[in-house]
Amino acid sequence: MLITVGGRLTIFLCGSDVHHFKTMRCANFIVKKPMVIGHECAGIIEEVGSEVKSLEVGDRVALEPGISCGHCSLCKAGSYNLCPEMRFFGSPPTNGSLAHKVVHPAKLCYKLPDNVSLEEGAMCEPLSVGVHACRRANVGPETNVMIMGSGPIGLVTLLAARAFGAPRIIITDVDVQRLSIARNLGADETAKVSTDIEDVDTDVGKIQNAMGSGIDVSFDCVGFDKTMSTALNATRPGGKVCLIGLAKTEMTVALTPAAAREVDVIGIFRYRSTWPLCIEFLRSGKIDVKPLITHRFGFTQKEIEDAFEISAQGGNAIKVMFNL
Repeated sequence: MLITVGGRLTIFLCGSDVHHFKTMRCANFIVKKPMVIGHECAGIIEEVGSEVKSLEVGDRVALEPGISCGHCSLCKAGSYNLCPEMRFFGSPPTNGSLAHKVVHPAKLCYKLPDNVSLEEGAMCEPLSVGVHACRRANVGPETNVMIMGSGPIGLVTLLAARAFGAPRIIITDVDVQRLSIARNLGADETAKVSTDIEDVDTDVGKIQNAMGSGIDVSFDCVGFDKTMSTALNATRPGGKVCLIGLAKTEMTVALTPAAAREVDVIGIFRYRSTWPLCIEFLRSGKIDVKPLITHRFGFTQKEIEDAFEISAQGGNAIKVMFNL
């Protein structure tokens, strides 16, 4: 049961898109032939298949970009994000959504409420990462949270943790401009940290002092030896560390001291069953993603090149988008 989404497609750039564009790979996903990238998208339905009953032409929808097989044991257990046959927009060799039209399964297209824009709908994809991470870590009203990294994923994790009820959140980064953005989005405290692995103990002390109490859950939204080591050491005994960022395929960290304190390490890969909750957060106003949308472009060759350059620079560029 397929639909065609086309009119006024809204697409955001992700860090993985930039990696694919600049290095021809992202982690273990390698570009081996020309392909279309992009996976954070929303649009208006132009056509529906004959068996589609839940949606109709003209509906505004947000698209979940991963198509799992639906038949393997992981899919049947509900962990379809781990499906070995997953076809994910813009992840080699599957073409993505940076195009004028896409054809997609109706079950992965979610109708947007009248008060949720296409731009906000497209933001359901990155927001889903934060929502899935908070679910995996059981974040709630008694969970003090630390977030390593104030990039786009760190910031949506901040918004998600607050929506799940986290009473106190501290976020770190090496960039004071990004930390300022995090404060404006509601972080209770921020900490400027170092990139030097020798500074782990110093940064841990700075983070713990800023938190003022035990850190129940830490989210590493970067994925370097330094950030993971800091998260493992800063988290209280019996707490959790969630690895979201996948900057490196291999890391060297001291796990034994963390294991002796029974700190759980949780892996996060994309998301599952998050779109309805994300849309409800947006509809109700519990989460406002609009401040994250910092740059907008059309779809000319020059605008595309400019958008990728701005996104790659970081700084005050959080979410860069195209209106097609």
